[in-house]
Amino acid sequence: MEAVSPVQKKDVLSGAFFWLTAFYVVYCARPGDFFGILGFLPLAKITGLLALLSLVFAAGKTPRRFKDLPKEARYLLLIIALLFAGAFLSPVWRGGAFFITLDFAKCYVAWVLTFLLITTLTRLKRIMFLQAASVALVSLVAIVKGHSVPRLNGVVGGFYSNPNDMAFAIVLSLPFCLAFVLTAKSGLRKALWCFGMLMMAVALLLTASRAGFIDILVAGAFCLWYFGVKGKRLYLIIATAFFGAVLLLVAGRTLMRRFVAISAEEVTTQQEESAHESFEERKLLMGRALNAIGHYPILGVGAGDFIVYSGMWKDVHASYLQIAADGGIPVLILYLLFFSRGFANLKSLKRRKHLDSETKVFVGALMSSLVGFVVGACFAPEAYQFFPYFTVCYTSVFLAMTKEREDSVTSATKMLPGPRPRFAQA
Repeated sequence: MEAVSPVQKKDVLSGAFFWLTAFYVVYCARPGDFFGILGFLPLAKITGLLALLSLVFAAGKTPRRFKDLPKEARYLLLIIALLFAGAFLSPVWRGGAFFITLDFAKCYVAWVLTFLLITTLTRLKRIMFLQAASVALVSLVAIVKGHSVPRLNGVVGGFYSNPNDMAFAIVLSLPFCLAFVLTAKSGLRKALWCFGMLMMAVALLLTASRAGFIDILVAGAFCLWYFGVKGKRLYLIIATAFFGAVLLLVAGRTLMRRFVAISAEEVTTQQEESAHESFEERKLLMGRALNAIGHYPILGVGAGDFIVYSGMWKDVHASYLQIAADGGIPVLILYLLFFSRGFANLKSLKRRKHLDSETKVFVGALMSSLVGFVVGACFAPEAYQFFPYFTVCYTSVFLAMTKEREDSVTSATKMLPGPRPRFAQA
């Protein structure tokens, strides 16, 4: 009698990676804004929950284990734990702080799942591709749908609805696009990525975000130094200078007016008046954020509750003050430690002697993105946006893969036959 073959077990890791990519697509591309029927579904919650379940089922089956999680993962977990504690003890609005923290906790699920599941450069590039391509697509849609809407305000939903948040997302993702341009094999792919970068630059200027513009100047300067000067690609500097000047002339008029309004003694247009009021308002909000930190230094006022505490229903435009006012000084310290680990990971990677050219390109892109975040965080309330946390995760994955590859080479070398040591006779 013929034996019955056993039922093949489901590939848990493939399923987990599928839901991880689905979460990235939903968060980065916001398909619910493009397809009406999807807008009625809580896609972020669904994919986040399924990613969490995948994380549970994948436990013990991944090449990396929970004990292998780096320090930055622990810092992020502690940040979320303290934010939950602050929510339960919030002097402003406990319910609001709890649900904002709960929503932010999805970032940790995606972070851990990314670290555990991505063990090859191919998979890591796929995730980075999703983020970069999604932001490029959103930028194109925003330009087409909202070319006549002031600052593209509310053209796309989610965090893209705010002009400053959209500009911030663009700055953090542009270096990845450049990395894909430099590593693409075909001319068509290079052209598509260049077009995507062009759309992102136009969208950034149309948002007229002063913080975003300062951010792109710093991140762009680092990109040009790393890829153009150090990488001996001087054509990047020439192309950036040319297209940057053209785009400023074509799409940067509102942005320039907003910059002029900062120091202008008299404003002549409604846009300049609004920009000047915004600047003065931000200074006032910073003072109130410092007041909140002084009164609630341990657990803060609660995640997202500074908007209510300020009395102006607006957040402070500085991520460092935002996280300190919402979560307290301990959370701010963990926040700084978390992002410092990203730079430490990249520094450790640069010390490796045998990095291939493709890895060096993506290491430079990650450094540019982190530099952009550190600067942009001084001017924008982005403490709960996932992109910066994902960038640190990419650095952690890169470092883990490099160490694993080095360990495998070392192990293989030890197994090779060689001369045995001689022992002296007694």
